[in-house]
Amino acid sequence: MDRRHIAMVGIPAPGHVNPGLEVIRELAARGHRVSYANDPSFRGIIEATGAGFVPYRSTLPRLGGDGKPDGGPESGGASWDGDVIDQLSIFQRDYEAMLPQLRAAFDADRPDLFLYDIAAGPARILAMQWELPAIQLSPTYVAWEGYEEDMRGFTDGLKADPRGRAYFDWQAAFLAGEGIGMDPAEFFGRPPRAVVLIPEVLQPNADRVNREVYTFTGPALAAATGQWQRPAAAEHVLLVSLGSAFTDRPEFYRSCIEAYGNLPGWHVVLQIGRYVDPAVLGPVPANIEIHPWVPQLRILEQADAFLTHAGMGGASEGLFTGTPMIAAPQAVDQFDNADALVAAGVAVRIESAAADADLLRRALAEVRSPQVVARCAGLAARLRAAGRAA
Repeated sequence: MDRRHIAMVGIPAPGHVNPGLEVIRELAARGHRVSYANDPSFRGIIEATGAGFVPYRSTLPRLGGDGKPDGGPESGGASWDGDVIDQLSIFQRDYEAMLPQLRAAFDADRPDLFLYDIAAGPARILAMQWELPAIQLSPTYVAWEGYEEDMRGFTDGLKADPRGRAYFDWQAAFLAGEGIGMDPAEFFGRPPRAVVLIPEVLQPNADRVNREVYTFTGPALAAATGQWQRPAAAEHVLLVSLGSAFTDRPEFYRSCIEAYGNLPGWHVVLQIGRYVDPAVLGPVPANIEIHPWVPQLRILEQADAFLTHAGMGGASEGLFTGTPMIAAPQAVDQFDNADALVAAGVAVRIESAAADADLLRRALAEVRSPQVVARCAGLAARLRAAGRAA
């Protein structure tokens, strides 16, 4: 085969790294030399794919279980607290810190192709300066035709704030200083080519997405790992998981225990994360097992229902395994994902703050309807045929 050097540039966030790992593994397995630039905190899982690790120091704050930064000297005390302008500014500062490090790392070993995360725009700068092809590897939804017009009210609102105007000027000056004459919104939001690693059903306005630019492959999931076996006596299995970040919700878990404890025929796996002490949850019925972490995909392959925060990873895995979902969004894109799952006919949405035992039981009964189960099976079959990493 024609062995090429492919450079992937990512950011140190599990929701941005994990979705593309199987693509990196596939490229390495096909004999390409793959270099992956990211913060040293992600060295282990990246090298496990067969890629060579290229370190750079990110300035992005890390998130803990309460949605606040764990800290770290590289962030310079930065926090995700604040409004949208503050958060966009965090990414812009990271671009400026990232670019010279990438240039130094790859200048003497230029790749044949740059792959880059949606939040790793400096890789596209280098690709343009060095006249190399670049493909965005998107772990979330992408722009559609008319996106800028649809978002104009939001953008105009940012520009009405003097800090917002300063941010857009700062972004434009950064690109101009690198010899990039494109409008920043186009440069960062309109890649030349992109592979989209989400189920198409989660993409807003999917019928308006340019398929000559964006290719939907579906989730590039690894084979399920970890050990979990459905109990022989369990008629049905429910997995409850709020993901890995926003898991400090003991009152929600207590409601789940009240709702599903001793529910006839149901075995419940409750993942509570590393921030909640199981002792604060009170007595636990025999049909519920509680863990700080579980092999989620392994369980979903055997589950009959999934109570999820509707993060992109969890929603994708639920769709891939054809598991009916109760969506309890907590933050960021999870609210849009939850609405998309409901619109697709594979989930019901609940507000976690109002989720008492009665609401949780009713939601479980609703997603076990024959119509929802059949719709889940149909979408799962479509996802498995979409191509994925291969």
